[in-house]
Amino acid sequence: MSTKILLIEDDIKLAQFIEMELTCEGYQVSMAHNGLDGLTQARQDPPNLVVLDWMMPGLTGVEICRRLRSTGIKVPIILVTARDEISDRVTGLDSGADDYVIKPFSIEELLARIRSNLRRGFVSCNKAVNRKNKFYKLTMAHFPLTKTNWLVGFGKIPTKNAIWHDQDLFATFGSPSSMAFSASKRFVIVGEITKGLNLNDIVQMWEKDGRECLRNIYSFFAFVIWDCEKHQLHLCRDGVGGKTLYYTTDHSSWWIAPCLQSLRPYHQAEIDPFALRDYLCCAFVPGERTMWKGVKELSAGNILTLPQLETNVFWRIEDKSKSEIEDMGYYADRLRHLLLQVVRENLPEHEKVGVFLSGGLDSSAVAALSAKIHQQEVIAYSIHFGKDLPNELEFSGLVAQHCDLEHQLLEISFRDMWKFLPEAMALLDDPIGDPLTVPNLLLAKLAKQSVSIILNGEGGDPCFGGPKNQPMLLNQVYGGNLNTSYLRSFQKCADDLPQLLKPEIWELVKDQPFFFEPDLNSDMDFLQKLFMINIKFKGADHILTKVNNLLGAVDIEGRSPLFDPRIVDLSLSMPINCKVAGAIEKSVLKQAMIDFLPTEIIHRPKSGMMVPVQLGFQKYWNKQAKDLLLSKNAAIAPYLQTETIRSWLNYQGDPWKRYGVKLWLLVSLELWIQKHR
Repeated sequence: MSTKILLIEDDIKLAQFIEMELTCEGYQVSMAHNGLDGLTQARQDPPNLVVLDWMMPGLTGVEICRRLRSTGIKVPIILVTARDEISDRVTGLDSGADDYVIKPFSIEELLARIRSNLRRGFVSCNKAVNRKNKFYKLTMAHFPLTKTNWLVGFGKIPTKNAIWHDQDLFATFGSPSSMAFSASKRFVIVGEITKGLNLNDIVQMWEKDGRECLRNIYSFFAFVIWDCEKHQLHLCRDGVGGKTLYYTTDHSSWWIAPCLQSLRPYHQAEIDPFALRDYLCCAFVPGERTMWKGVKELSAGNILTLPQLETNVFWRIEDKSKSEIEDMGYYADRLRHLLLQVVRENLPEHEKVGVFLSGGLDSSAVAALSAKIHQQEVIAYSIHFGKDLPNELEFSGLVAQHCDLEHQLLEISFRDMWKFLPEAMALLDDPIGDPLTVPNLLLAKLAKQSVSIILNGEGGDPCFGGPKNQPMLLNQVYGGNLNTSYLRSFQKCADDLPQLLKPEIWELVKDQPFFFEPDLNSDMDFLQKLFMINIKFKGADHILTKVNNLLGAVDIEGRSPLFDPRIVDLSLSMPINCKVAGAIEKSVLKQAMIDFLPTEIIHRPKSGMMVPVQLGFQKYWNKQAKDLLLSKNAAIAPYLQTETIRSWLNYQGDPWKRYGVKLWLLVSLELWIQKHR
């Protein structure tokens, strides 16, 4: 029987990081995020050991220690705190704590102290895994506790522990570095922005020009601006969706944060059935819905003003291809010059930079331009799944050699894929059923050893045309239902919903329009609206969210030059034949990069990074997947039909035999719900 540890910590991201480490060590972990809940759990179901933060809402850690000891509970207690004075340590230990750990700390030290205290308490622990993976060594100093860890409340809210508040109407919690004031003190900004401007710059611009200033910001951002005179709160998110912003929908009070996990104490853990349907079709949750019924995501390019709930759009992804200029060379020249400018702006000064290099055109273009421009070392990172499986190393190696880059390779085993999937799901705001989540996380851990900023080639497919458009083009030629064809182009579970969802769930969601239908059924050029939809939803709600969550978790900043608003604008202003010329995709990008890349890269067809999930479930993960998905206590059991899942696990019931992709989708969802509920 595994050893039970109760973790009481109000910093949700830190708590999830510690929980993941303890789980990997074989411990059974339960969590509480405030003092009262922690005390209740400890009394009702006494664990074998308690890890306890000092400063928390409700009750302090010291008070919890005293109350547990007064009721005769004698389990070991480790107090974890940033308070490092001798008097604080004496107070903590005298309150009943057995050990005292000062933040920031090494996770290895915390694990050692847990083992030591358990030994003294005559409790044994059977480790579940062997921690030999050299890329799995993070200390607390590597974990981002303040960069995105801010929270804002508006309405009827408690202001205790706020770093600043305006009466009882508005309060901000978290790091003071996430906040700035306008010169007149009328406006307060709380949030984050990447590269270039800072929060102080923006709040001064807002005081001068109001919301119009947002049109001139080309960085990714998510912030709120409080108007102290009008008592209005403005929620703002960049036009492409490089940063996320979530808010609760209980209109007696609003809670806003850049991380969905930070809002967990302020809403019910109730799954939105429509978001569930969309995830099963697309492998992510698109649009303003989130997987939680009581929380929405602010759409990219929008300003939401509270309490009026008034939405204004300051930047719109739309067809701008009205020019009479059709010449490919003209647009290739414009794109080349803009790419050089944007990549230069994304490179850090006076330090090394990393590039995720798959060997495809998009990442190769970013790597080549970085190598040409940057005065410091550029390190390329690539993955593969073993010498016996197909890989792109021939092409990534060719680019690295051509550009004279240091090239670091990471082999990811099937064991790694399964082992690190729970961690990846714990770090994502909404579930993402893309098998590349784990490779993205492991590459970030490897890169963290050398760099703090990573560039990637994300954005090339939605902006300039990728293979995802092929099934849609066939639909255009041969006819058929446009909405159905778009869902099928994701190649997930769209056709399986009647058999996969519980009957009552299917009846509820089957006639509800999908997020993309207004755009897809517009009068815009067919291919142009496909590009627009992919940028608007797949970009903001899948690709950029994944990059933001997973790289931020190891304190690396991921930058996506091809998703720069100026690049997006230019792509939407081009005639379609510049992007898809006959059967040639990304024609204009290839012409723009012809002087920077080997001809083999320019002329090779798009292949995509294929993760071998089909083989994984056939040979390595089937038993674990059955235990996880077919359990009567599975988190997905109230929503999905077990017999359909069982048939997929037995490789039955799908004429296209895409069992691996579907099972990865379901396993990711199950683990995400377990980690977040």
